[in-house]
Amino acid sequence: MKKSCVYTGGGDTGKTSLIGGRRVSKSDQRLDAYGTIDELNANLGVLISLLENKEDKSLILKIQHELFTIGAYLATDFQDEDTASKAHGITEEEIRVIELAIDEIDSSLPKLNNFVIPGGITASAVAHVCRTVCRRAERQIVAIKEEFPSIDDLLTYMNRLSDYLFVLSRKINIEGGVDEQLWQNNWI
Repeated sequence: MKKSCVYTGGGDTGKTSLIGGRRVSKSDQRLDAYGTIDELNANLGVLISLLENKEDKSLILKIQHELFTIGAYLATDFQDEDTASKAHGITEEEIRVIELAIDEIDSSLPKLNNFVIPGGITASAVAHVCRTVCRRAERQIVAIKEEFPSIDDLLTYMNRLSDYLFVLSRKINIEGGVDEQLWQNNWI
């Protein structure tokens, strides 16, 4: 059995390879985007470890797989026609699954008239961290949108995912018997 080597030395000079082989700077905006997708995925791993609900865990694991697909899509060199022809992003069905989960959770939650202050049960707080990392990834993807042939479904997916993480954070606190802390304001 061949031993796998984690390090290659290829990135020691500040460059990395896209899928397809082209070398780019590690400061390339697309690396920020798929690096943030990786960060989100790692945080979702923390969230799963804190959850008890099997359906929530199952959906988040599915989402983690889809985030790897998104990361690979963003790491694809679309200047290489052979590589580009094999690349695929997110499907409408994958978006719909998240929308259905949002609808199901949201229908069981009290109506909101104020912003929720993140916190409460640890799993809820981590869901909020995941939500904000997801929003950052979405903004980074918008910044590189022109480089990709089809990215609209991917942006829709990221937008829905952050909404899902928001309603999930609320559900976790409510099911755990923790009152939501709402931002009190008098000027908006």
